[in-house]
Amino acid sequence: MNVFAQTNFSSNILEKATIGKNANALVKANDVEIHIQAYNKMLVKSHRIVTIYNETGDYKGQAYEYYDETTKIKTLEATVYNAAGEKIKRYKEKDFTDVAAADGISIYNDNRVKYLKYAAVEYPYTIDYISEVEHKMTAFVPSWSPLEDHYTGVIESSYQIFNETDVPLAIKEEHLEDYNIKKVGDYHYVAENLLAIKPETLSPDFYTYAPRVKVAMQTFDMKGVKGVNTNWTDFGKWMYNTLLVDTRTLPESVKTEILGLTKEAPTNIEKAKIVYQYLQQNTRYISVQVGIGGWKPMLAEDVDRLSYGDCKGLSNYTKALLDVVGVPSYYAVIYGGKNIRSFDRDFSATEGNHAVLTIPNGDDYIWLECTSQDTPFGYIANFTDDRDALIITPEGGKIIHTTVYDTKANVLATTADINLNLEGGFTSQVEMKSYGSQYRGSDGLEEETEKNQKLRFKNMWDNVNDLVVESIQFTNNKNEVVFTENVKVSAKSYASKTGNRLLLVPDVFNKLSHIPPRYSKRTMSLEIDRGFLDQDEYVFHLEAGLDVEALQSPVAIETKFGSYAMSIEDLGDGKLRYKRKLQLEKGTYPKEDYKAYRAFWSSISKHDNSKIVLLTK
Repeated sequence: MNVFAQTNFSSNILEKATIGKNANALVKANDVEIHIQAYNKMLVKSHRIVTIYNETGDYKGQAYEYYDETTKIKTLEATVYNAAGEKIKRYKEKDFTDVAAADGISIYNDNRVKYLKYAAVEYPYTIDYISEVEHKMTAFVPSWSPLEDHYTGVIESSYQIFNETDVPLAIKEEHLEDYNIKKVGDYHYVAENLLAIKPETLSPDFYTYAPRVKVAMQTFDMKGVKGVNTNWTDFGKWMYNTLLVDTRTLPESVKTEILGLTKEAPTNIEKAKIVYQYLQQNTRYISVQVGIGGWKPMLAEDVDRLSYGDCKGLSNYTKALLDVVGVPSYYAVIYGGKNIRSFDRDFSATEGNHAVLTIPNGDDYIWLECTSQDTPFGYIANFTDDRDALIITPEGGKIIHTTVYDTKANVLATTADINLNLEGGFTSQVEMKSYGSQYRGSDGLEEETEKNQKLRFKNMWDNVNDLVVESIQFTNNKNEVVFTENVKVSAKSYASKTGNRLLLVPDVFNKLSHIPPRYSKRTMSLEIDRGFLDQDEYVFHLEAGLDVEALQSPVAIETKFGSYAMSIEDLGDGKLRYKRKLQLEKGTYPKEDYKAYRAFWSSISKHDNSKIVLLTK
């Protein structure tokens, strides 16, 4: 392909529209051919031409290939051009940087990567990249995402599979019709002229609306192990029988120890809590990216001997311990991350990026994060909550939804006694209790240095300019999953002094300052993935000589997104009580509601920043 005969149209109207204000890269051509030559052999050919417009788009060059003992790079080359279409340099395979594909946390990792190390001296520049990679397994057939990311326009992208076997392929097309993507054959797709998408605040995740084609072989090979994937039941049964069976043998000494620790426990849940505490005290997390496709866990006896493992190994080890004490549990595969992503119930494949353990509890399940030494038993908020996961049972795989944390359970309750002096300074004892998804006991606060702990509070309360953090005390009740922070603070000048008046913003410790951006034309729906409840109550003790001149009137706002209430009351004897309540509801709302949502947030900010007037005698 002659790259500039095909793509050098700097004056082309389409290219300018594609770039607009929304693109830092433009894919001018991206052609992928996948040749499935046997149930255990696959050849992937790629030709990609991309123009990078600024440094934020540098990573979109994507000129790299991973390899290991089952993956062989047969062709690897790239040519870089400047803005005028002049060749800067051609790179052959030997010119690519070759390193271990370390992720910074893996103690074992048998993957390597060859990548183009190009430092741009001017923009825009274009990378013409060609690769051909042979895989000796077919468990992971590359999917197709023609619109690769935000801020990336596409002139042309194609995807074609040549299935040279008699093994059926499962195909799922997502959102193709929304982008006028053409299907020109059974396994052949072409996309043209896709405009770059700019992300919007509180919009759904990119993968939920971007076009994609997912592919899976119904019989596949994973590093020499034959797999079956006709549905989630069969896929889970294959995992159970092939990857998990015979991995849970434990030394007799460990069995004796754990039986001794749990012998007085009256219920399975109490036994499970003891086992979980034993896990946390005796192991630590280290990524181990080896084995059968990175999917088979370490042996439980190896985790016990080494005192470490990855998510797979630690979850499997915990199950082995629970088996010893007679507590049923299931190994589970899931998408872990703050953004909520579920397994596709209608399309079975080698999905997920994390492993956890779940314990049946009546009609519900208790989920265990086995990689953390600090997380309370059964607590999974903000990482594996509210999503579909695949649990692996002897009968096969089942899609189960994880714990959803209710809005009214996600509480941050802040109380404070504030002694305000005549100069506008204060001393205060603040107590914060956090629950549910707002629980702060797993944030690592207790392990930080005193200097960093104080810095955290100063950053959190940066509306108080000269804040001094005098003392900090934490209480982490893991049984109730409540984290209590007691903080003593002071400031020399918080309230503004004007003549014989002090202007005081009573919302000292939870003031909303961020307002969502305004969009002239919102294009995405509004998504609030976790609700929460903030409750604040402060009592101000006014130094003798301070009197109230004016207080704010009470405020109450009710919207579909949530509610806000604020009041301040004169208790007499130089005391004022400030109360605030903000509740935000989880939900997905049409794009037309965004303006109202922003107005709600703006109102909260206005009232949080409102002042009372005090007179000095």
